[in-house]
Amino acid sequence: MAEPAASGFSPRVIAQFLGVTAIWGSTWIVIRDQLGVVPPSWSVAYRFILAGGLTLALCLIRRVPMRLGLRGHAFAFMVGLMQFSLNFNCVYRAEQHLTSGLVSLVFALLIVPNTIFGWLLLGQKVTPRFVLGSLIGIAGLVLLFGRDLALPGTAGAEVALGIGLAVASVLSASVGNVMQATPTGRALPLEPLLATTMLYGAGLNILFAWATVGPPVFDMRPGYVAGLLYLGVIASALAFHLYYSLLRSIGPAKAAYTGLLIPVLAMALSTLFEGYRWTPSAWAGAALALIGLAVALRGRSATATAAAIEAEAIP
Repeated sequence: MAEPAASGFSPRVIAQFLGVTAIWGSTWIVIRDQLGVVPPSWSVAYRFILAGGLTLALCLIRRVPMRLGLRGHAFAFMVGLMQFSLNFNCVYRAEQHLTSGLVSLVFALLIVPNTIFGWLLLGQKVTPRFVLGSLIGIAGLVLLFGRDLALPGTAGAEVALGIGLAVASVLSASVGNVMQATPTGRALPLEPLLATTMLYGAGLNILFAWATVGPPVFDMRPGYVAGLLYLGVIASALAFHLYYSLLRSIGPAKAAYTGLLIPVLAMALSTLFEGYRWTPSAWAGAALALIGLAVALRGRSATATAAAIEAEAIP
């Protein structure tokens, strides 16, 4: 996606930027509250039934043509599998083992596999600045998690499992992202594709949940219902609309800087509501990870395409 001609930060653009940051920075703590009575797979299924159904309804109300063709549906099915099924099932399970803020910080480095896969599969250029930023960011995560991984007994294993699930989520999301940057993905209309991929993901989540944990389970607790509505309507349907408007206004490179602020807000909420305890090494590791991300994002020629589709994996 090319940079738009008009890229100024008008009041509307600032509102969109802050809105996306606030919404996606808070999703992590909301997901945490979804874990309990309802198995993660069913919570993910409910979320994308709601999000996909709402997106489809908006397309129909606006009379947006929904025809994708056989090839388009096959493409949407694979994106739904990677993006809205494997990705989110791993994210929800990762938060069973790590605080929401730590999972968000791992996910902030999504741009790294996005660009690596773009280089391997699409021939995108990788700049030295991007490589340096990636190494700094990974070193920051190692420093951040080093203390917890060294804990005796099962505590270290719990952290390792959480990290593994978070990394699996990032990788599956990244595959879905790179698919969006292929000629097939770029040729398909965005809104119908998004609705269709969400609904395919919802269907796969239903099958997976029923096969692994049995019939549907629901939690009538007001907090669960409110969280589900927030994740399905606000964090999925509304936030994507805001983000794509932001892309058209200021371009992918500048819009991608929401990725720096989202984990900061998520870590702050985790500290307030989950009791995450900061140590000097944790502070240093988090700072290093964010600095690395900032350095990598400055390599605009390497990351423009990856940044443009980065939001498609934000939980």
